[in-house]
Amino acid sequence: MDYAFEQQWGLLVQKMEDRFGEPPDLTTMIFTVGLQECGQGFRVFKKDEKLEVMHVGVCMLLAPMGFYRELGTDEEGWPHFERVNEIPAVSKQEQELLMKRALLEYFAAWIAPDNPD
Repeated sequence: MDYAFEQQWGLLVQKMEDRFGEPPDLTTMIFTVGLQECGQGFRVFKKDEKLEVMHVGVCMLLAPMGFYRELGTDEEGWPHFERVNEIPAVSKQEQELLMKRALLEYFAAWIAPDNPD
């Protein structure tokens, strides 16, 4: 077990719970990244738009690992990506760990010990 990873993950979950009022699951955290990157502000999303927000979140999280490259945004402000490398077939548990590590990287500045927020 990676103690430092578990400690950082717990801190991220706690900060998100403090911010949003309930402990987030992994899907909620990925959706939050998508919302942040879409820059659409608060509004009601249709079901297909929610899936697009999730897709943006996944692409943004996996881009630093070399799986996706951001192409830019369209006229409506939605970011677009292209897959540049195949994502390896992994177990559900390994996939969850990959996404958790990507989320920690994405939110690293927010969970830094000297960050008061």
